[in-house]
Amino acid sequence: MVRYNAAIMMSRTQITLETALQKRARQRASELGISFAEYVRRLVASDLAGPLRTADVTSVFDLGSSGGSDIARDKDAMLAEAFRAPRSSARR
Repeated sequence: MVRYNAAIMMSRTQITLETALQKRARQRASELGISFAEYVRRLVASDLAGPLRTADVTSVFDLGSSGGSDIARDKDAMLAEAFRAPRSSARR
């Protein structure tokens, strides 16, 4: 829930929408459990926030050495070894 403190000034704005568009927007606001005005404020704030920044996926590659392991090739053997290994009695 968004709360506004006394220091935030708001101004009243009038907009004109096609009847069908206004009806759909009011319905969506109702589904979200917010007022139509809050719905419009959120849309404007989201638009003005700019594009979402995404991380460069290449930053997670080549971070270290795998020690020569090849999981794609060795996965069956690795799983078999894990199942054969004795279980510790201490579980988290």
